[in-house]
Amino acid sequence: MTTANDLSRLTAKAAAFIGGEKGLFIGGEWRAAESGETLPVVDPSSGREVGRIAQAGASDVDAAVASARRALEDPAWARMRSHQREEIMLRLAELIRAEAPALAEIETVNSGKLIANTRLFDVDLSVHTLRYMAGWASKLHGETMDLAVPYLPQMRFNGFTRRFPVGVVAAITPWNVPLCQAVWKLAPVLATGCTIVLKPSELTSLTALRLAELCEEAGVPAGVVNVVTGTGDVTGRALIEHPGVDKINFTGSTRVGRLIAEHAARSFKHYNLELGGKSPLIIAEDADLEKAIPGAAWAIYGNSGQNCCAGSRALIHEKHFDKVLAGVADIAASIRLGPGLDPASMMGPLVGKIHRARVAEHVDRARTSGAQVIGGEIVDGEGSYFNPAIITGLDHGHPTVQEEIFGPVLCAFPFKDDEEALRLANDTAFGLGASIWTEGLTTANRYFERLKAGTVWINTHNVLDLSLPFGGVKQSGVGFELGRQGIESHTVVRAGVMLVED
Repeated sequence: MTTANDLSRLTAKAAAFIGGEKGLFIGGEWRAAESGETLPVVDPSSGREVGRIAQAGASDVDAAVASARRALEDPAWARMRSHQREEIMLRLAELIRAEAPALAEIETVNSGKLIANTRLFDVDLSVHTLRYMAGWASKLHGETMDLAVPYLPQMRFNGFTRRFPVGVVAAITPWNVPLCQAVWKLAPVLATGCTIVLKPSELTSLTALRLAELCEEAGVPAGVVNVVTGTGDVTGRALIEHPGVDKINFTGSTRVGRLIAEHAARSFKHYNLELGGKSPLIIAEDADLEKAIPGAAWAIYGNSGQNCCAGSRALIHEKHFDKVLAGVADIAASIRLGPGLDPASMMGPLVGKIHRARVAEHVDRARTSGAQVIGGEIVDGEGSYFNPAIITGLDHGHPTVQEEIFGPVLCAFPFKDDEEALRLANDTAFGLGASIWTEGLTTANRYFERLKAGTVWINTHNVLDLSLPFGGVKQSGVGFELGRQGIESHTVVRAGVMLVED
């Protein structure tokens, strides 16, 4: 098995960008971190360093926030017409589309993901996101109304509302869908007239830095978009605690999300948190198994299980339990592990060896507890590869079942009836996604109404559309991205009262 990416496959543009040292993008200029510190950029397929990024400190973050504040109040951006912001976003979408091959290659080398996935879910979906959100720039509006004011019966008043940008947005993105997550954070900022300081994951910062260059090329005024790279403990903490930030938009772990919520409550910042998940995938008695079995397999093994909505808990009607498990196991055994640049690869490495060790620890804990485990071994050699796993025989309260693993690990359980399935499905601290596989409309409606999740899929899993709000309940987060809700969360409403002269 070939495990390392063949970097000779790269286009010249991608190869040139990956190598070398990358700075911070602040106020339309590139600069080194004030401390001079840098961090390695590692290819997960080989474990080898392929470049370096700057480690921003508190002073660098302060400069970025100050730059975003100046741009927010600068007439070049503050007075820009909505259709002009829309035009900039469409130009940016076209620049990303034109550079799709190189961006996908950069993302694959940096994240370990399959080239087909980085092209589809990072590059192409970023283009669609910008195009969709651009349309909202000219469609944000308030309301007008007649006011009663009953205590002043001799006078008449009109009331109205308008939406204004929420201000400077601190955006912190994860490593599993790096470019698309950055664009999900950026697009509503541009559409509403906010400004942004973006901190990508220190593991996968390269495409966010290239995105900054493309923003400049598209005509985004200096200071509207700033990118600071570095660790969460240093750069991320300085950003979320900065008094010049008006809104925090974070995607990542529930642990960090809780810290952000606590800080935001003390400082009255707006915030949006898209956090962890332990999503149930339910195969009902009347499910079409020809659809449900591959659906269950790829709901957890897609992107090496590194999806916040991954179908990591399979709840299967007892009538189908053995057949579904056998079918999923056959698919898992057929998955060809390999580097993302190899088009024959079906699953790439995990993002790094530290994360792989955490995934393996969960599987080992299940084995120690007496569970039956198929697969789930660390692959020896270079890179951070891990064989897909299926786990049965655990108590539903076991940590491996209840905690987010973020890897290709499926925990499976049989159920007797809908009531048991719903009880198990909702028996979690999370509530991001869930799916029900059934041929019955009544069954689909019953589960849709009672599953406690931000998104419920029917006979599919992990499908997102830009017009639908995306977010979770319980410990899966607060607020929404995408759709009208994602746009409006970047605005504040101001009410007006006008005396009407007769």
